[in-house]
Formats: sequence, structure tokens, C-alpha cells
Amino acid sequence: MSSTSRSARPTGTTRPVPTRRRTALAALAATVALVTAAAAPAYADDPAPVGASTELPHPEIDFAGSTIAAHEGGTADRSAIRPFAVTQTAGMDVSSWQGSVDWATAAADGADFAYVKATEGTTYRNPSFAQQYNGSYNAGLIRGAYHFALPNRSSGAVQANFLVDNGGGWSADGVTLPPALDIEYNPYGATCYGLSQGAMVAWIHDFSDTVLARTGRYPTIYTSTNWWSRCTGNNGDFGATNPLWIARYSSSPGTLPNGWAYQTIWQYASSGTFPGDQDLFNGAYDRLQALAAG
Repeated sequence: MSSTSRSARPTGTTRPVPTRRRTALAALAATVALVTAAAAPAYADDPAPVGASTELPHPEIDFAGSTIAAHEGGTADRSAIRPFAVTQTAGMDVSSWQGSVDWATAAADGADFAYVKATEGTTYRNPSFAQQYNGSYNAGLIRGAYHFALPNRSSGAVQANFLVDNGGGWSADGVTLPPALDIEYNPYGATCYGLSQGAMVAWIHDFSDTVLARTGRYPTIYTSTNWWSRCTGNNGDFGATNPLWIARYSSSPGTLPNGWAYQTIWQYASSGTFPGDQDLFNGAYDRLQALAAG
């Protein structure tokens, strides 16, 4: 795909961003109540998280940013985003929450890239992954796969291998983004998954180093500054190697975690023009191609 095959989105384009209400957890609980006791949950063999709630597993509604608004609040309107010094390229991220995505329409509306949830923890695989990952490629988008981390369930290496083995690989074809690690607030209990700051940093290193060994690329890290500060002690080890995908629903990306001088991708809203979450790549389309090419 050449750098002239798709144009970058103008920085001043206005896109309304309505609020998305997430009610699936209540619906899921009602559904589970009808299931017989013989039906095993996805994490039946996993230990309960430290400080865990009594909620049943719900990986279908865990996705990049699914915990951010509840903990940090904020809304974003594309028209309110402050001007950038460089061109921004529009994209999106999706999970099984979106189901079958109309990729042709997303591309026509201006999406140039997408991250697709592939896995969570050590057992969950997105049932819509093939349609979303292959469909985005067929529509001309540069795409990549991400993993929703549950650091108290296994080592980072185990979850990194699970991602790579289930769609999270990388090839130097110019249309595949580095695999991504989604590390955010625990949807099942204690914010930092019961890990100390040092243990969390070690877990992320374990995941990152394993992805590098398996694919030749350091993974993109999705997180928020608040979570990163609280759960890693604002560790600065990863800024020189791992692209940053920052979550902040406001008029700018705000203060970034220690070690990163700039964000590679900014998730600025949970809904908008495209299905799923709304993202901006921090650069023109040819820079997005360069990230994919390695």
C-alpha cells in the first residue's frame, strides 16, 4: 500500500462523539442466572483476584478503555480537540463488543487504522477476531491485534505467548501494527491486580520481552497516565522502546507517563464516527506506514 493510496484526515474535521452507555454487564448477569451450574465460566480454574468483586467473568465487555471512563471520567468532542503541531491520522479500536464491523463504511468515513482485541488473560479469544482483523485489512486499513492483560492470572510471558499464538503476530508487510498490550484498571477487583509497583513493572517487562522475542517488535502499550502512575510508580523503562497508546477522554492527551516524550496513538473517545473507540495516530499516514513496516 503506497503512502498516497489513502490521505490523512484533516486536523480540523469535526466529528460528534455521543456518549456510549455500557449496560451489557447487567444483561450478562441476567443471562448467566439462567445457565445451569454445569456451565463453567471462562476462568473457572483461575484463582480469584486479590480484592475481587463477586462478578462473574465478562471478557466480552472488557476492551481498551472499558475501565477508563468509570475511574477517570471525561468526554471528548472532536471539535474540542486542541490543534496539533503535526498531522493526525484517524483510526479506531474494536472488540467482540462491536461484533461484525462494516469495514467498508469505516474506511469510507476516514478510518486508516484499527487495533482489534484478540485475547484476554490466558483463555479468552475474541470470537469476532477473524472478521474484524481480516475485514479491516480487506478494506485497506493498517491493523494490529491487542491483548487485555490480567496480570494476576499468569506471568507476562504466558499471556504474551497466548496473544502471539492467537492472532497477535507481526510481519514486515507494511500493513500490520505491532502487537499491543492493554494494561488498565482491573475490571474484577483491586486496581493494580494485587501486584506491587515493582512486580507490575516486572510483569510488563516479561510480556514485552516475550513479544519481542516472538515477533521482532516491542509491543505498543495501551494505558492511562493515572493508572500507570499508581500501579507502576510512573516507571520510565519503556519509553525508548515501546510505542505509547494513551487513553484520555479530553481535549488533549495531557501529561504522559514517565519515559514517553510523545504518544504514538491517542484514544480520545469511546464512541464517535467509527464503530468502537476513536483514536488518532500522532503523524501523517506515511508515518503510520513506517510504524507498521518496523
